[in-house]
Amino acid sequence: MRQLWLEHIVAPTHRNHVCLLPPLQLFWLKMMIGLVMNVPTVPVKNLSGSSPVHPALAGITGILMSAAALPVCLTRPPKLVLHPPPVNKSDIKPVAGFGHYCRKTTKKQARKGKTPEEVVKKYLQKVKSPPEEDCTICMEPLVGPSGYKGPAVGPISRADSVGRLAQCGHQYHFQCLVAMYNNGNKDGSLQCPTCKTIYGVKTGNQPAGKMEYHIIPHSLPGHPDCKTIRIIYNIPPGIQGPEHPNPGKPFTARGFPRHCYLPDSERGRKVLRLLLVAWDRRLIFSVGTSSTTGESDTVIWNEVHHKTEFGSNLTGHGFPDPGHLDNVLEELRVQGITEDDGLTEK
Repeated sequence: MRQLWLEHIVAPTHRNHVCLLPPLQLFWLKMMIGLVMNVPTVPVKNLSGSSPVHPALAGITGILMSAAALPVCLTRPPKLVLHPPPVNKSDIKPVAGFGHYCRKTTKKQARKGKTPEEVVKKYLQKVKSPPEEDCTICMEPLVGPSGYKGPAVGPISRADSVGRLAQCGHQYHFQCLVAMYNNGNKDGSLQCPTCKTIYGVKTGNQPAGKMEYHIIPHSLPGHPDCKTIRIIYNIPPGIQGPEHPNPGKPFTARGFPRHCYLPDSERGRKVLRLLLVAWDRRLIFSVGTSSTTGESDTVIWNEVHHKTEFGSNLTGHGFPDPGHLDNVLEELRVQGITEDDGLTEK
């Protein structure tokens, strides 16, 4: 009878999380269970794992804990829930306060007008007596000439050789700032390389695509009192333009359409408005090297985090996450998008 009881116990334990063991290990497993069969247990949750090794370790750990008279009860791991339950088309509603449900971007058009020198001068104040410190772009003293050795920058007088950025006060060689501008997006904006203060309106190199958004009748974990805003990004593969790392070379677009989620709360709708501004300024995605796969010349996220996991948070990209909305607002602020920009978004 005792042997039958052991066989009965070992089999269900294997189905729940102890993987199949060789005969010798199975013998010792039965022996240990026999020794601790009278130890009371209470549930201990969240022993989870995605590989075959983790369940085996969980099972062995539970046996050893029982042998030490510690209560343990193995449970099944939580499931990854990437998508919401099926939604009928009639149940999909527009987001309150938004007069549209889709936003498209097209290929970036070349800007005409001011020269790089004119753009940089617009944000600078003259410095009569440069301080005894280095330019943090070329690492040469500000009192001396710029260390920039690239393509020629337009003629400049000695009086204009050093400038102070008007808002943050950091000082640089004028030639260094022009060279930095030429190596960037050349969109009429300038970003201080020291404190990241943005002058003008920053734009990115996000490829052409479409952003859709609507309400679905399901709640996110941690937000039981409201429905959910679903955002769908879709960017097709294409050819890199002059603003991309390798102009003329194809780029890939993996994992599209990408589904992302926000709570349909007042703060969630505020984040959506600012994400629309970021989309229009081409700042949600970029073309570069994927930090996940290492693939180059592919569409990647551009430092504005999104939640792509609907009903769980096993990957860190889901809910609940109490600080997520505040984190996104801060990431958008770093990109030059503030709550004031949301007031003008229609």
